[in-house]
Amino acid sequence: MLQISQLLLPVDYTDDALRREVLRTLKVKDANLISLTVKQRAIDARRGHVQFSFTVLVETKNEAVVLARCGPASHVVTAPDETYHELHRNIAHRSPKRPVIVGSGPCGLFCALILARAGWKPILLERGKAAGDRARDVTGFWRRGWAFDPESNVQFGEGGAGTFSDGKLYTQIRDREHRIPWLLKEMVAAGAPDDILIKARPHIGTDRLIKVVRHIREEIIALGGEVRFGARVADCHIEDDAMRAITLADGEVIESDHIIFAVGHSSRDTFTMLHQRGVPFEAKSFSVGVRIEHPQKLIDQILYGRWAGHQRLGSAPYKFVSHCQNGRTAYSFCMCPGGLVVAATSEPGTVVTNGMSSYAREEANANSGFMVDVRPEDYQSPDPLSGIDFQRQLERRAYELGGSDYKAPAQLLGDFLAGRASTSGGSVIPSYQPGVVWTDLRECLPEYIIDTLQQSIAQIDRRLPGFALDEAILTGVETRSSAPVRIPRNPETLECVSIQQFYPAGEGAGYAGGIISAAADGMKVAEAILKKA
Repeated sequence: MLQISQLLLPVDYTDDALRREVLRTLKVKDANLISLTVKQRAIDARRGHVQFSFTVLVETKNEAVVLARCGPASHVVTAPDETYHELHRNIAHRSPKRPVIVGSGPCGLFCALILARAGWKPILLERGKAAGDRARDVTGFWRRGWAFDPESNVQFGEGGAGTFSDGKLYTQIRDREHRIPWLLKEMVAAGAPDDILIKARPHIGTDRLIKVVRHIREEIIALGGEVRFGARVADCHIEDDAMRAITLADGEVIESDHIIFAVGHSSRDTFTMLHQRGVPFEAKSFSVGVRIEHPQKLIDQILYGRWAGHQRLGSAPYKFVSHCQNGRTAYSFCMCPGGLVVAATSEPGTVVTNGMSSYAREEANANSGFMVDVRPEDYQSPDPLSGIDFQRQLERRAYELGGSDYKAPAQLLGDFLAGRASTSGGSVIPSYQPGVVWTDLRECLPEYIIDTLQQSIAQIDRRLPGFALDEAILTGVETRSSAPVRIPRNPETLECVSIQQFYPAGEGAGYAGGIISAAADGMKVAEAILKKA
């Protein structure tokens, strides 16, 4: 099998164009081509020229001769083996106490799935509700005036925070063990669209993720695992430098020799409880900012030019990084083409924003987190959890500025750059629900955040001409891009460095940043447990 990369085709390529390009690249006749499979398709919109870049797998007659003829300077290589080798351990070798996994986001779900397939019958605990019930609570809060539920919201519930997002399935983590292709195939088997297997920047969307999450849960249960909702962990029991058990909010105690905390970046009460019980934490850098919202048609025009709106391209995404003179960096985070800005708080009396898209990405606006790096020295405190207090202060101020009823403070970009409050909206209709209050975001963000965002706009507009649209909307605040803490763990066993049998995992523990990286970390933890058995 051979692999060919960087096969470039125009946006309006014909059905047979890829095959002809493969034949030309390999210098073979059609009769010598045995098979052709698309491995990846990317949109290349650099330098104002939009085209597709393909990576393909091909079988030909006399492959050694073909490879030698192409030469080492070509984009033709022997196809690498990207097989993920699932670990299996006989049930006889496991502990009689079932492993306990706290949190049913991608990290917890895939950790449980790997252990269940190995016959370990894990117990998966989720403080929130099942995906369907959770979705009703969330949309009711957004659109129908339902009361905010601190246990069933964008952050808490089956599927984790990623369930209400764009559902991005790409990451920059190293993947020598080939977990990512395996994860994507598992998601397709669970109901995700087939195209995530070949798109360079795949996404599912909130509407498809719920089905995928439910399917994985059902398999865990079918294999003897147990999934409990409304099961908040209130305490843990550490004896002789090992975690022996956890206690649920209803008082039930569950003992285990393998306790995995995959709680996500917003389980602040859980972080506090663990810290009080002696679990080591480290403060780490994170980011704070706003959501910036433009018309999607404008973004399409900026990125795709004359090809804007072409069916093969869909809604255009963007990405930017701006290094400013004050030593800070502003960057785009969780960009949602054709999406919505959503209310994403997990605590009463606070406002938090995030972005979400459906699979179709058909909403009128594009939005992205417009973020600035925050460092532990910015809030100078010996308490490793002080970053949480920093986040919470901004979220409470945003709540007050929005009228104390979960509306969000918002400002037009032109007013923001001019340093004046907004008193009304413009041509871009804000998508945030329950609604926005026009104001001055300087009243709820630190000066260095404001300064960095303002400085970066000119740089971004040079790369994305038209981005500095006066009527673009800034909605505050976005504080949950990642956890402000990390729980140090042993790089070999993946247990906490000072507490055996306790496995901190995923985003909340500081080891992931998105659906795929969190799922891969859950797999790593399950593998470490199986190897140790």
